Amino acid sequence: MSEKSVANTVIVLGGGILGVSTAWHLAKAGAKVTLVTESELASGASGRSLSWLNSAGERSLPYHNLRMAGIDRYRTLFARYSNLDWLRFDGAVFWAADDEAGTQARHQYEKSHGYDSRLIDQTTVGSVDSQVNKASLSKITIANPGEGWVSLPHLIDHLVEAFKALGGEIVEDAGKGSVMTDSGRAIGIRCEKRGEFTAENLLVACGPWTPDVVAPLGVNIPNGSPVSMLVTSQPSGRGLKVVLNTPRAAVRPNPGNTLAVDHDWYEEDIVAHADGRYSIDEAVIDQLMAEAGKLIGDGSPLTANSWKIGLKPIPGDGEPVVGELVKVPGCFVAFTHSGATLGLILGELIAEEMLTGVKHPMLASFRPERFD
Repeated sequence: MSEKSVANTVIVLGGGILGVSTAWHLAKAGAKVTLVTESELASGASGRSLSWLNSAGERSLPYHNLRMAGIDRYRTLFARYSNLDWLRFDGAVFWAADDEAGTQARHQYEKSHGYDSRLIDQTTVGSVDSQVNKASLSKITIANPGEGWVSLPHLIDHLVEAFKALGGEIVEDAGKGSVMTDSGRAIGIRCEKRGEFTAENLLVACGPWTPDVVAPLGVNIPNGSPVSMLVTSQPSGRGLKVVLNTPRAAVRPNPGNTLAVDHDWYEEDIVAHADGRYSIDEAVIDQLMAEAGKLIGDGSPLTANSWKIGLKPIPGDGEPVVGELVKVPGCFVAFTHSGATLGLILGELIAEEMLTGVKHPMLASFRPERFD
């Protein structure tokens, strides 16, 4: 990065993985950074993400390449801290519901661009993870040995410690924030509870609320964010290593010998309340944990310990929205469904663009102006 980057001041609005990662990369480069969040760090989507590190399935080549770069950054972190209980690369297993042709097509597509994709069945799944209940498998199942998972709250704690050591400032419980402008250029943010913060550049990384924050600036970002839920089990001795993505439950290991579970079949059972809260009948949670339990060990149900419900960030066209707003110079945005997989790489690339003014070619397909 250039020498002038040391003098830059930046406000980051958003306490999830994208905001924290960008703030950390900026501080490493010598910028003066203040991270401001509506409530607590990791209290939004980053606190309830399955956070499966992957580029499985079908997507555009630029998006695939960006995700692979994201996985690379996690592997670098894992190589340095290989004993972490919140970042692992033990692979993943996928199968669809009664769709052998679809699973075969997914496998062939993954192999066509060099993604590590292997077909397994009940007789061979034990070599991938002996804790997977082979009776639950489909006839055709995919194993992706190169995939992993991360607990984003733990990663955020790790990055925040480094960020603070570099002199970074964090302001929590600031309430909702809005972008301030002067002569068409962003100059800072105004928060309901903590007043105004000014800087030369700012990043809006507010998860599913990012489109709402930039809408008053005349910027349209279609928002397809659905309501989702992540359930954490009580401590279990089943010792699952892989991430499981199946027709009725997605499951990954979690620190403390617990398991993280989610899916989407129960979205219509989630009730939205006028005050912004969400609730769900606990019988639905029990059903989800029973479905998850069938996948592991002896197939007995898991017991839920806690659950979090909220919006899952997904741009309207499914692809990331990243970069400086042409209509509002000095204001950058980061809005993506794959916040976990892209967390480290996007923080790095956004910070570089902020401090050098040079647009990175890997982000060319994801600029906000594509919706104009």
